[in-house]
Amino acid sequence: MRLIELAVDMVMVDPRMHDTEISGLTADSRQVQPGYLFAALPSASENSGTDGRDFIKDAVARGAVAILAPDGTQIDGMPTDTPDDTPYLITDENPRWRLSQFAARFYEHQPRHIVGVTGTNGKSSVAGFTRQIWARLGLPSGAIGTLGVDADGFDAGPSLTTPDPVNLHATLAKMATSGIDHLALEASSHGLDQFRLDGVQFSAAAFTNLSRDHLDYHGTEAAYLAAKMRLFRHLLPVDGAAVLNADSPHFDTVAEICRTTGHRVRSYGVQTSDIHIADVSALPDGLRLCITVKDQSLETRLNLVGGFQAYNVLAALGLVAETDGDLMEAFATLAHLTGVRGRMQRVGALENGAQVYVDYAHTPDALQTALGAIRPHVGGKLHLIFGAGGDRDPGKRPMMGDIAAQHADRVIVTDDNPRGEDPRSIRRHILARCTGAEEIGDRAAAIKAGISGLRDGDILMIAGKGHEQGQVIGTETLPFDDAAVAADILARMGGEVIT
Repeated sequence: MRLIELAVDMVMVDPRMHDTEISGLTADSRQVQPGYLFAALPSASENSGTDGRDFIKDAVARGAVAILAPDGTQIDGMPTDTPDDTPYLITDENPRWRLSQFAARFYEHQPRHIVGVTGTNGKSSVAGFTRQIWARLGLPSGAIGTLGVDADGFDAGPSLTTPDPVNLHATLAKMATSGIDHLALEASSHGLDQFRLDGVQFSAAAFTNLSRDHLDYHGTEAAYLAAKMRLFRHLLPVDGAAVLNADSPHFDTVAEICRTTGHRVRSYGVQTSDIHIADVSALPDGLRLCITVKDQSLETRLNLVGGFQAYNVLAALGLVAETDGDLMEAFATLAHLTGVRGRMQRVGALENGAQVYVDYAHTPDALQTALGAIRPHVGGKLHLIFGAGGDRDPGKRPMMGDIAAQHADRVIVTDDNPRGEDPRSIRRHILARCTGAEEIGDRAAAIKAGISGLRDGDILMIAGKGHEQGQVIGTETLPFDDAAVAADILARMGGEVIT
């Protein structure tokens, strides 16, 4: 693609724009190949020391023929023989947004229906359930998010909630050309704030909920909500559908933004809503869900544990109904839904019937929701293993300690990605508000102790990591998988492991 086609909406007079061929895009100078455009992006936040402008010379040495950089950037001292050999410099007041636009034009193709899912909790489950329902309806579909890529014929790839725009649009194009025409996409606050999703052609979007998270990045809850709202204010087109949780304290605010923007608002929840939750009751290994839609009562059994899963399922149902799916036909598929990896995932059980679950709950609200949701399924005692990440929002640690003390019968505080912090200090922050808890820093040892203490009717929840495959200590990521560790211990103790 010629540079003039890539930057078609920009005013530039250099005649080289018409002749310069762009063979690829990247914001990583190490990936530059001859003919590439290199995006020299500024640091994403004050806490990040990486600035793409420091790598312009390296990108040029590797063959970059064009540079995208912030306004005011100059290229000096390049090892070129003539002025014509100097890479074409494009400056923009918002190079992150511009890169997303370039990526959308360069890769061109996208699935016909793309839905975005944003919120503090539930994004992975809603995206996964939406993809499962589409598949049951015979619609070629996929999902992209925290669990990587979920689509037939695609490798899972890296675990990133929202990929960088170049990789994202490359994947969208590959999906579209392979026949996938329905895609569920997690929209993280970081991804929205950094313009990674700009250029994506959304048909519908869902808002699940909002609670304390990522304040180390956003600073305030207002800024956190504002980042989430970019999905509705700027990315979802006027004729798009907004599927909103009517029971969220932020519903009125979000609904007003959507209506002002011109979106069709579809709501779900116990409060007055388009998809009304009439009843959710716990079964030994699932849920009984009753809803009302247009004065019609519907009932089904879900093979999912935790009442909050009803909200995730109905968000997915709403998205499917707005993207070629018949609501009644979609509802009939709900009994076949399977849980998403690392989200209230049942790992197995001991011979005495005690069960072990893994969940991604790593915020105060998510932990309280998860414990409250699993409690109706507990016949004996509820055991909890959890920790808190280092170099991240320390204010949530005592809050999580409070919640653990109030909602679990036995608590083991352990390490969860201490990063550069002293893990003992992190544990002390939690234990200050959870004085009856046991302290076992080694996460594998904590899981072994937790399982060993289970009796008939007990449930153990291992919270915090969910799907994650590593434990970050210092600057090193060591292999670690909560579910795999728990499964190995269960097997050694003669228990049942769910594969």
